[in-house]
Amino acid sequence: MQQLDASDRRILLALDEDPRVPVMMLAQRLGLARGTVHSRLERLAASGCLRTHSARVLPQALDRGVMAMVSAELDQSKLNDAVEALRKIPEVLECHAPAGDTDLLIRVVAHSPDDLYRVSEEIRFCPGITRTSTQMFLREVIPYRTTGLLKQD
Repeated sequence: MQQLDASDRRILLALDEDPRVPVMMLAQRLGLARGTVHSRLERLAASGCLRTHSARVLPQALDRGVMAMVSAELDQSKLNDAVEALRKIPEVLECHAPAGDTDLLIRVVAHSPDDLYRVSEEIRFCPGITRTSTQMFLREVIPYRTTGLLKQD
């Protein structure tokens, strides 16, 4: 992943404030050429710095107001099978392989606590997963953010 320079950070900060701003308006606000802003956004997307695969739809808007983290232990030889099966569960928002005793941390959403049980069971029955533990989030106190990081340096 590439290093961000001052112009990249200014562009990303402006997009953090208003992600739907047209490139032309963004360029005007920042005093940059439209082509410069456009090419930098393309470069950032191509290098993996920007999440371009999705508009950030809130799960609540899709009637999935319950959010949880599922910790999974697995048979290490079946990691790829487990990940492939997890990809097929729509309620799985993301999955990480952390350091430590847990093999996978899986962020999920559900309609209700009963539905969360169903999702947790679907995860537990994925090939290679031997044990799970589910922690339901009661509320979000700090949403996903990168603004503070962009303002550093």
